Amino acid sequence: MNIIFNKIKESYKKNTPFVGYRKPNSAVISAFFMKDDTLNITSDFSETGFVFAPFNREENAILFPKKNAEFISEKGLFDESFSLNDTCLNNSNSDKNEHLLLVEKALNEINNSELSKVVVSRKEAIQLDDFEVLLTFKKILKIYTNAFVYVWFHPKVGLWYGATPETLLNISNRNFKTMSLAGTQVYDASSKVVWKKKELEEQQLVTDFIKKQLKNVATTLQIDEKETIRAGDLLHLRTKVKGVLSKDASLKELIRGLHPTPAVCGLPREKANKFINQNENYKRTFYTGFLGELNLENKNSSLFVNVRCMLNENKKASVYVGGGITKDSTSKKEWQETIAKTKTMKKVL
Repeated sequence: MNIIFNKIKESYKKNTPFVGYRKPNSAVISAFFMKDDTLNITSDFSETGFVFAPFNREENAILFPKKNAEFISEKGLFDESFSLNDTCLNNSNSDKNEHLLLVEKALNEINNSELSKVVVSRKEAIQLDDFEVLLTFKKILKIYTNAFVYVWFHPKVGLWYGATPETLLNISNRNFKTMSLAGTQVYDASSKVVWKKKELEEQQLVTDFIKKQLKNVATTLQIDEKETIRAGDLLHLRTKVKGVLSKDASLKELIRGLHPTPAVCGLPREKANKFINQNENYKRTFYTGFLGELNLENKNSSLFVNVRCMLNENKKASVYVGGGITKDSTSKKEWQETIAKTKTMKKVL
């Protein structure tokens, strides 16, 4: 791993773009190190490289083109030990009150319109007195082995980290896999996992949306049974979906059909998107967007939803967190869920 780790330190020091990442349950770390700081974009996802796309589909997706990069993959485990702080950094009362009001506003909209689900989120600022770009990446790699873990940097955009449990899309030779992921509870090794009506319904909404969106671009579609998965200290409900992309359909159509999923936006999608843009008191940018390999060997693409992530700038970390609101939600429980989710990134800061 030394080549990639050393080049991450070197590239960040030189202010040149790079991304280092590891796929879930893999021992391989890969990286793109760009030759200059050109800000490349993609709109049709036909290029080869690494894509970093925002939540808003109207905004530009950033591309690290493979032809302009040094691409490295290294296999192996590293055994460094780190001190991790499990004490939860306190949230301010203003953060809490703002989020409670936002959830109440979402519930009111759901009860008085055709909106059935909307994902509302917040950004939490954390002061960093001591920060090392590589050490933070190593800590996330060490803790979150079953997530897609990354560090991404461009001097014209910023420094992002994440450990996401959510796959947007894997595709190889027109065979694709995706998932619906929704419902959250804190992991407790001593008790049996029980999912309540709210979480089960929320997860089914996501599955039904994916099925509907893909029926016109896929020749076959297989939907598995619900299952519980663990991501750090949290549990989620997941349903795996796979199919074959139609001959007359493109990767762009497949991505546009899926993103943003109801797991990060809501249903109906356009109405939920409008509510988010009008009522969240900040701009999501790349939070709840997607990122990953684009058209690498044999046209393989592997894309992940950018959740459990943070932006680091000016000795400050912005940790992003949200939750799905349905008619059965309560504002206090939703607030507690966001606190549980922020622990993913807070542990490494």
